[in-house]
Order: sequence, then structure tokens, then C-alpha cells
Amino acid sequence: MEKLLEIKEIKVSYGLKTVLEGIDFNIDYKEIVSIVGESGSGKTTLARSIINLLPDGARATSQTCFFDHRDLNKLSKEEWRNMRGSEIAYIFQNPSSYLNPIIRIGKQFLESIRSHRNISKAEAIQKVKSVLKKMHFKDIDQIMNAYPYQLSGGMKQRVAIAMALVMEPKLIIADEPTSALDAMTQNQIASEIMAYRDDFETSFIIVTHNLGYAATLSDRIMVMRAGKVIEFDTKSKIILAPQKAYTRVLLDAIPVLKGHGI
Repeated sequence: MEKLLEIKEIKVSYGLKTVLEGIDFNIDYKEIVSIVGESGSGKTTLARSIINLLPDGARATSQTCFFDHRDLNKLSKEEWRNMRGSEIAYIFQNPSSYLNPIIRIGKQFLESIRSHRNISKAEAIQKVKSVLKKMHFKDIDQIMNAYPYQLSGGMKQRVAIAMALVMEPKLIIADEPTSALDAMTQNQIASEIMAYRDDFETSFIIVTHNLGYAATLSDRIMVMRAGKVIEFDTKSKIILAPQKAYTRVLLDAIPVLKGHGI
């Protein structure tokens, strides 16, 4: 099957310290892949290296790095800026870190959309309202008129997810996208992600410490530990027939694994 993203031999270093090395990663068109591991396993570093958003002092290299038939290793800074948001979107774990605290939510949506898409303000507003509805907001006008500080952590997380979805990118990378949400809302968001994948042919990379949550929506699961890939296989093989002891430990930490389509 043709790959949307294919990277070979990813290496990430901070000065003389190598934190990721020799990792191969790929994702198909319309696929959901979860990267699972405990804190410090390297899953966020891997995700951020894909979109060239590592912190200062970090250096990432790869043998090959292709996204939708383009060599990411050859992109200029300007080309990266144009690609982020429009073709590859990143949902950060802490939405407060990138939502502007002094600009209303609706205006932030409109600025983001109209910087990448040549559409009218009215069309942009309709797109925003539609995706906010999918995120289970009830008073959408109130949300659009609110400042970030007026929203709860869970509401800001859903706004962040909506801001990524509204651009209809080919790939969305979500770092712990439901960590601030209750179990019912987590399941609702998982359903929306799967529906969005089917409707808009968008692929998702989900970074999570929760193997049970990964099982609810993933096609494949990558298990990481200490900067290395432990296993990378289909959901059913990872959940029902794990090959590594570490994966079995993660599975044993899940109270119940039912109804995950395995």
C-alpha cells in the first residue's frame, strides 16, 4: 500500500546525547497510528521530529523522509511554515501554550483558516461552527466569543482538536489529545476522529500513554520505551498477541479491554 509518510533511520540528539536512533516510521493514507509508551519513552520527541518542531538544541536527521511524495529533508523554512497547519497539523498536549490568551477563540480560528485558505469570512465561520459542533460544544457562539482563560482545560483541548480538523490536513499529529477529558468525552472524540478519517481521508498519529485508548481507534500501534521501538504492528496483534514483555506490562495495567473492535 502507498504510504502517506515514510521515514527511515530517524535520529534525534541533544548535543552529544542521542535520545532516538534507528527508528523507522510510516503511515498509510486514511490510517490511524498510535504511538504508545510511558513518560520519557520518546514518543513526543518522535512526533515533533516528524513535523520539524523540536525544541532549541535538538537535532533530527533521517535517511529518508517522504510525505505525500515530497522529500521533507529538502524543505525550506518557508515551505515548512506553509505545510504546517494546512497539510500537517499538530495538536499540542497543553493547548494553553499556543492559544493566544488575549484573542477570542473565533478570531483565532478565522486567522488560522484564512492564512492558509482563500475563502470568505462567512465561509470560514461556517466551517468553524461545523467543526465545533462535531466536538460536542452546545453554545457555539459563546465559545467563539470567549477568550481561552474563560474555558476549562477540557474545553480548550476540544478547541485545539477542532482547530486542527478545520483545516482538513492530510495528516494530524495529536499529542495526548484527550488527557484533560473525562472518559465519556474521550470516547466521543475517538469516534469523531475515526469518522473524520473516513469523511476527509485524513491520517492521524496519536501520541498517548494509554494503550487502552489507543486500542479504541487505531489501525496500528507503535510501542516505545527509552527511545526505541519495542513493537509496531496491527492493533489486533499488539493487543491479542504481544511479542514483548514490556507490551504485556502495559496491557496488564489496563483494567478492562472490551469493545475495541479487535
